[in-house]
Amino acid sequence: MTLHGNARTCPRSRRLLVERVERGWTVAAAASAAGVSERTVAKWVARWRADGASGLGDRSSAPLRIPHRTPPDRVAALVALRRLRMTAVEIGEVLSMPPSTVSAVLKRVGLGKRSRLAPPEPANRYQRQRPGELVHVDVKKLGRIARPGHRAFGRGSQAGWQRRAFRAGWEYLHVCVDDATRLAYAEVLADERGETAAAFLERATSWYAARGIIVEAVMTDNGAAYRSTIHALVCRRLGLRHLTTRPYRPRTNGKAERFIQTITNGWAYARVYGSSDERTDLLEGWLNHYNWRRPHGSLQHKPPGTRLAELNNLARNYN
Repeated sequence: MTLHGNARTCPRSRRLLVERVERGWTVAAAASAAGVSERTVAKWVARWRADGASGLGDRSSAPLRIPHRTPPDRVAALVALRRLRMTAVEIGEVLSMPPSTVSAVLKRVGLGKRSRLAPPEPANRYQRQRPGELVHVDVKKLGRIARPGHRAFGRGSQAGWQRRAFRAGWEYLHVCVDDATRLAYAEVLADERGETAAAFLERATSWYAARGIIVEAVMTDNGAAYRSTIHALVCRRLGLRHLTTRPYRPRTNGKAERFIQTITNGWAYARVYGSSDERTDLLEGWLNHYNWRRPHGSLQHKPPGTRLAELNNLARNYN
């Protein structure tokens, strides 16, 4: 049961008030003992005698009737027009109603945003069966750290000219995540150009190969770095299929997107760093924790390294 935030009594204390009055206490004595007014005591006694224990609960403060509320038939007309993807202004013109009233009704029925009209796009979840069958690659831009800034002390702690004086540019977190095992590799690099992304892909495939994973395909977005000639040449030399996401559909590369969210919360912004170098030095340790010790929700709360061992054992037994 939800009580009013400033309520002086609860159902148990109200029951105690009623019992004291029923035992012969005066209303004034019961009110003084509970620290409430005599009117409050009289109210709960009256409700107890009328409704019993159920009368000691809070009642809704909503009015029993709202004479000026939009009639149900008019609400039905609003909804019908809304499903034709009309705006609140257009609906108001058709029905001769103020747009503010139309907006309030649409919000109340859950159609305040036109995006609510379309059914939600079903999630297309998939998971490759073999380690290395597909890896997801993406980039996250991070601000360089010249000294602890607004994340530690707030945006109002320094004047505007002081904040501008300490702007140190950007650095780029390149990430690679194996689809089957979620085993992840990441580096902090100076830019996101084609040659940088291609060199990162080479090092990532070598890192996976050292752990027994032969990368077969890579999925990226349609960024310029991944559409560059040097990136295509590296993919061809490594024998990798290059898959790209649909435009404006970052969910296609969702495993990399989700890993970026995890690594930024768990590493990039998890503590106050004195410099970018200090943050970069701790990246390898965080990746080891993520890959070999941290439980992963989509892997039945097992670390990616455990998932890799299970798939390798399954492949050896099958062969």
